[in-house]
Amino acid sequence: MTKLSVSDLLLKDKNVLIRVDFNVPMDKDSQITDDARIRASLSTIQYVLQHGGRAILMSHLGRPKEGSDPTLSLAPCARCLSKLLGKEVQMAPDCVGKIVEKMAKNLKSGEIMLLENLRFYPAEESPEKDPNFAKQLAVLGDLYVNDAFGTAHRAHSSTVEIARYFPGKAAAGCLMQKEMKFLGEALLQPKRPFYAIIGGAKISTKIGVIRSLLKKADAIFIGGGMAFTFLKAQGIEIGDSIHEDALLPEVKSILAEISHTKTKFFLPEDFVIADRIDKDAQVRVVAADQGIPKGFQGVDIGPKTVQKYIAALQSASTVFWNGPVGIFECSPFAKGTQALAIAISQLSAVTIVGGGESVSAMHQSGVADKITHLSTGGGASLEYVESGSLPGIEALSDAPNQPLYPRLKK
Repeated sequence: MTKLSVSDLLLKDKNVLIRVDFNVPMDKDSQITDDARIRASLSTIQYVLQHGGRAILMSHLGRPKEGSDPTLSLAPCARCLSKLLGKEVQMAPDCVGKIVEKMAKNLKSGEIMLLENLRFYPAEESPEKDPNFAKQLAVLGDLYVNDAFGTAHRAHSSTVEIARYFPGKAAAGCLMQKEMKFLGEALLQPKRPFYAIIGGAKISTKIGVIRSLLKKADAIFIGGGMAFTFLKAQGIEIGDSIHEDALLPEVKSILAEISHTKTKFFLPEDFVIADRIDKDAQVRVVAADQGIPKGFQGVDIGPKTVQKYIAALQSASTVFWNGPVGIFECSPFAKGTQALAIAISQLSAVTIVGGGESVSAMHQSGVADKITHLSTGGGASLEYVESGSLPGIEALSDAPNQPLYPRLKK
């Protein structure tokens, strides 16, 4: 069923508790190095403010080990958001408690406040440790909006438990709606042929979606570090390449399953290998079936594979890409990823790229504006493709058959 949207809510003079994803990268001086996730939240925040609401934002940042950690404070995000909005963003000293409740109560229409890092409390990630934590968050708002797609695959206090306190008033934000539209319409009911490019370092995080795609996609193209577990499962030498021995039985099972499916399954036919991860490394190209010698590791798909993948992708009507196909952060090993990025940007197809590294690769390749949709959630987009829903989406209120407020036209 369609979920309640922020545009369904009567926002005037209401405290709107908005779960955003401000888990942004920072340098050693706590300076934000990429504010894309903060900018992605602007549409929802501005919508709430423009309609007379009082915005109370909550997010996590990093992985605090025990309690409060000044190096993982969201204060830099408050300053960044203030500059983007051109107005003050009040920074709360905590995310729950009497002081925060007083600040929330004193907010005026059109004002905005950011709560401190939710993960300073263990109950954020493990609601069972303190069921009262979600309730303490909920008392701050009259309405709840989830706009953090990147965390919607996690059943945390601020994404699932909190929604129980807002029956009929837990809505999807603008970004969440956009993600649901593209991933739902384009990937769960794709225009065919539907092709998927799956890369990244670890196959353990992608094994579920690969199995799911074997039933949904017309073709799957494998790249990145995960390819070497596939090679090793076939008895091919992989040198010092990254791989996961524990997943070999599972990978062998997938390889056996491929013969019983109509989905075409592409594995790299050659690789760029290097003696170390460095721009000055000794580099060569080897055919996959020849194996990789000791002292070398695979760092990118090879030129023959690039040509074959690009040729096969030309017939696509929908392309989903998650995970770079090489170590694109190091320029000599970025050629495969960049070539595929440019190729899919030129397709007359629906193109969806999910995950932080994959999105960064699109920007690095200069084609981000030519991709149909850049998803803000890597793990979330994979799970959504795999299962068709996410805990954070399921927790939201169902949309009514009739508009809640006649004056709000969709």
